[in-house]
Amino acid sequence: MTSRWKSIGLAAIVAGLTLTATYAEAAGVLTIGRREDSTTFDPIKTAQNIDNWVFSNVYDVLIRVDKTGTKLEPGLAESWTASDDGLTYVFKIRDTKFSDGSPLTAEDAAFSLLRIRDDTASLWSDSYKVIDTAVATDAHTLTIKLKHPSAPFLSTLALPNASVISKKGMETLGPDAYGEKPIASGAFVVDEWRRGDRIILKKNPYFWQADRVKLDGVEWISVPDDNTRMLNVQAGQLDAAIFVPFSRVAELKKDPSLNVDTDASTREDHLLINHAHGALGKKEVRQALDMAVDKKAIVDAVTFGQGTAANSYIPKGALYHYADNLQRPYDPDKAKKLLADAGVSNLTLTYLLRAGDEVDEQTAVLVQQQLQKAGITANLQKVDPSQEWDMTVAGDYDISVNYWTNDILDPDQKTTFVLGHDSNNNYSTNYKNEAVKELVAKARLELDPKKREQMYIDLQKMAKEDVNWIDLYYSPYINVSRKNIENFYQNPLGRFFLEDTVKN
Repeated sequence: MTSRWKSIGLAAIVAGLTLTATYAEAAGVLTIGRREDSTTFDPIKTAQNIDNWVFSNVYDVLIRVDKTGTKLEPGLAESWTASDDGLTYVFKIRDTKFSDGSPLTAEDAAFSLLRIRDDTASLWSDSYKVIDTAVATDAHTLTIKLKHPSAPFLSTLALPNASVISKKGMETLGPDAYGEKPIASGAFVVDEWRRGDRIILKKNPYFWQADRVKLDGVEWISVPDDNTRMLNVQAGQLDAAIFVPFSRVAELKKDPSLNVDTDASTREDHLLINHAHGALGKKEVRQALDMAVDKKAIVDAVTFGQGTAANSYIPKGALYHYADNLQRPYDPDKAKKLLADAGVSNLTLTYLLRAGDEVDEQTAVLVQQQLQKAGITANLQKVDPSQEWDMTVAGDYDISVNYWTNDILDPDQKTTFVLGHDSNNNYSTNYKNEAVKELVAKARLELDPKKREQMYIDLQKMAKEDVNWIDLYYSPYINVSRKNIENFYQNPLGRFFLEDTVKN
């Protein structure tokens, strides 16, 4: 929340939520509590779930991931064909409109893909450089030619950041205005964005599946404190909330007015390390950190048995996950020796964390205590959730817990973003390994599944050897909703299917 909202005080916020809930009940509007506010509706400028999970019902993509999170299905492209050489794809675009009533055409789709490839503000350009040309051969036919065959290409079209936006709208409004109040191609349109408070969505009457949408609207409401957010759902001031603390699951399940859902996920929590900061640039120091963190103790104490210790950046259950990847044993004495051998003593680190995030705060205290046993001092720096991401991107941290959920079925996207990429400094870790970067690029081109699998096994081994970050644990999505809410569901890639949600 912004300082303005903090100054109002909890009582006023709760009162405001009560008024909203009353309106929402009358209007068929689903109110969802979450921690942070969004940052932008310009899809190419973010890699955050707080943005992408809202995008997914404001924009539509050419190809979607289905509810099971295991296969692709038609989106704005009702069908497609590929040439035998894997270089040319032809997509048939649906006869539909944007939320302003203007036609959605193949030209808009081509514009959107070339923008994510070419715009200097794009965080995702590397994944789309395989596109040589994207041309609207007529209003409903998009022809894409690739520079070379690409195994993950169709999967990348399902990325929320590759959503179809209005060419005319972007050129008329400009990216800043469009990023505040976009022209929608999905189930809902942004009616109002009250920064630091809520995003108010209304049903998009021009959406090609408008008949499928049962809700009149959705409000995504920022309630940074986990405990307050849960209390608000229990009191009926919110219809639903995401990021349920592990510690509250058993209690909430006993409440007859609530549904608590644990949906399969691709979530992996990890400890980011800023390789650009002093001794953290040494591999041996990062290996010492890995050995000084007791993942099982974190899983037991923090996730209450809901999580499992992670051994790879590719999550369990995802394509090419390497189950036998190295898991360094917890050994603070050996960690001390590694530090001494690396010529490092009295290592003091700034641990950046989000205030009000119960799980992050519990994890931070545990990690701080564990590192102390290896002679490492971690000073906790709690900041407002709205600041934390910007500070991470700016490199204003030494270590910091974060998490990732896959946005596409193929491992290329996450691998590119965290290991083989320059534009985001490898997820703001400043990790650099040219051999890894080259293999990431080769794996994208390899069409033989067995050879490609071995490449990703090698990448998982290399990442673990280098300690690009410290893998902590995998866990399900845990969400809570009132009993009168039906079909409040996330697939393993995190997409909420709000077009199917019902408020009785």
